[in-house]
Amino acid sequence: MSLTVLQVKNSRAVDKDIKLSDSGGLFLLIKVSGSKYWRLAYRFQGKQKTLSFGVYPEVSLLEAREKSLEAKKHLSNGTDPSSYKKVAKLTSKVEFDNSFEKVASEWFDKQKKSWVDSHTVDVKRRLEANIFPKIGKLPINQILPIQVLEIVRSVVKRGAFDLSHRVLGVCGQVFRYGVGSGRCVGDPTRDLKGVLTPHVKKNQNAVRTGDFPALMIAISEYSEIGDFQTQLALQLLAFTFVRTGELIKSKWSEFDLEKKLWKIPASRMKMKREHLVPLAPESIEVLEKLKEFSIDSEYVFPGRNPKNHISNNTLLFALYKLGYKGRMSGHGFRAVASTILNENNFRSDIIERQLAHLDGNSVRAAYNRAEYFQERILMMNWWAGYIVSSIREYHS
Repeated sequence: MSLTVLQVKNSRAVDKDIKLSDSGGLFLLIKVSGSKYWRLAYRFQGKQKTLSFGVYPEVSLLEAREKSLEAKKHLSNGTDPSSYKKVAKLTSKVEFDNSFEKVASEWFDKQKKSWVDSHTVDVKRRLEANIFPKIGKLPINQILPIQVLEIVRSVVKRGAFDLSHRVLGVCGQVFRYGVGSGRCVGDPTRDLKGVLTPHVKKNQNAVRTGDFPALMIAISEYSEIGDFQTQLALQLLAFTFVRTGELIKSKWSEFDLEKKLWKIPASRMKMKREHLVPLAPESIEVLEKLKEFSIDSEYVFPGRNPKNHISNNTLLFALYKLGYKGRMSGHGFRAVASTILNENNFRSDIIERQLAHLDGNSVRAAYNRAEYFQERILMMNWWAGYIVSSIREYHS
């Protein structure tokens, strides 16, 4: 007779393990310990074999019978259900190891070492919130362009046009990593070029080169309407054209005024590589004045609390106060410097290196760092002198 649900639930083994038969070879093995295991006894190619279906109550009587019927279908097709189960388990593992989420996580762990924290957080959020819920569990080599398109279309429907391009870009990078690591043979995002409305990237505000002297004059007079420390910060930003975050978080330990050198550690750089900034005499002069403001702080630009630096908005709001809202930003100093230096025939390699733009070839990048440094010293001295002389000419 077939088992009942109550029999399965209430049966116990007292002195020794017992078997309760259901039908068609299915039985419940009950251990003295109280554990209950579903098994199927069958013959394949003349050999007696046993197949496990799991533990009760995780696997119910009905589920065990369904598994038994499935195993018998394989037997009727001439397949050993035990071998089929092993192959299915191995296939499942292979598919998991080759799932988009698995490959993306591997790619992410390798790439994040060269990213700043904010970018790392952004990419992780794009993967977990927008991509993994849709295609994360799918084998990466089976994902079609239409499935990726559905992801970016759902982002567009939320009105996040810029994000849709970034999500598509992340997908493309993962697929290309999959190709490189042998998990897939192509990048389906290549077939999606042109399907999204082009996103026009808004450039950071920057004055025209002809208006730059007037801006520097305004900055030199900022202490009349604002804080003198902020005036010095804007002047040093102009002379060195580093990123605003790199400036406001700078520490005195990074500076060697005798060698006229500022070493920004890799941990604070966008591309996670140490950056050298030659200091022109004009920059040294500004730094000497700044020492008066940071006697009790490790920061060159301490905030109201000497243990912290000034905020990201300090310099931007100062530019607003000078009447340059919408016309100039902290990043704008980099754009103006790049334009003027290029116009004055400085080599683009030297300019790009001083802007700390990453060279695609790491070996070449290391070589360039040594090769260009003397030229960068000359260029930075010229740049600071250009600012001062252009102000004088503007007044005259």
